[in-house]
Amino acid sequence: MISVLIPVKDGGSDLRRCLEGIARQATDEEVEIVVIDSGSVDGSAELARSSGARVIEVESAGFLHGATRNLAAREGRGDILVFTTQDAYPADERWLERLCGPLRAESDLAGVYGRQIPHDDASPPERFFLDFLYGPQARVQRATDELELSLHTTLFSNVNSAIRRSVWERFPFADDLFFAEDQDWSRRVLLAGYAIRYEPEAAVRHSHVYTVSGAFKRFFDTGASAERGFLAGGSTSSRALRREARRYAREELAWLVRTGRRRWIPYAAVYELGKFAGVQLGARHRRLPLWLKQRCSFYPAYWADEARRERPSV
Repeated sequence: MISVLIPVKDGGSDLRRCLEGIARQATDEEVEIVVIDSGSVDGSAELARSSGARVIEVESAGFLHGATRNLAAREGRGDILVFTTQDAYPADERWLERLCGPLRAESDLAGVYGRQIPHDDASPPERFFLDFLYGPQARVQRATDELELSLHTTLFSNVNSAIRRSVWERFPFADDLFFAEDQDWSRRVLLAGYAIRYEPEAAVRHSHVYTVSGAFKRFFDTGASAERGFLAGGSTSSRALRREARRYAREELAWLVRTGRRRWIPYAAVYELGKFAGVQLGARHRRLPLWLKQRCSFYPAYWADEARRERPSV
């Protein structure tokens, strides 16, 4: 059985599109949908139930990506756990088959993740970003020690992923992570000797419309979580990230020129600098005062909770 697990908060029409796309999947396997609804007030829980999903309702306060997905996995009955989000939907009717198939065929795989194709309203910088990370070439990722950990070896996304239940039971997501729980998970399974496969044919439609400040906050949170993901290799990983950032900038500029989008170059320069600054500042979050971390993050409540947890008891 395949369990498709979706965290939801006021999903609206996005959730309807997601559920309809899952219902259209062509597969011989039994499929269940488990929705963890975090206090929706727009009828998302009722919509999910009417679509045949099993719905678990939880309070929205204290939402953490890792803990919520662990709850969903415990509720699911499948031997393969598929993770997606309310604002993603399958690109075709064979998404689920292509995403889960490698786990049936290759015993050393811990998980598979698929391509993310931008929505029609995505800006050129967002389109380039998604194609840079989730392009058309399949790959298998391995890392035998921490010095091999980098953006590309640890890349994994629960927007579009499948994990063996047996591996999740051994390596559940970190309950305390507010962001990038998938990167932390991939680091741990890779260092345990498993491989991860990227399967571009298992595609979903998914992208975000960020302002420059929104992109900065998203990448601040990425950087703050990266010490347990693509920066876990210390200075080696940091050097690899800087090399990738330089390559990214060169290739995005060339792509904007080649595709007739030269007018986007000034905006892209500011947008990408905001993202890079966010990652760099987030990676140094331990040196920052609480008020600044809260201003820089999409999750200010998390930082307040962390400060309370770290405060010495008297």
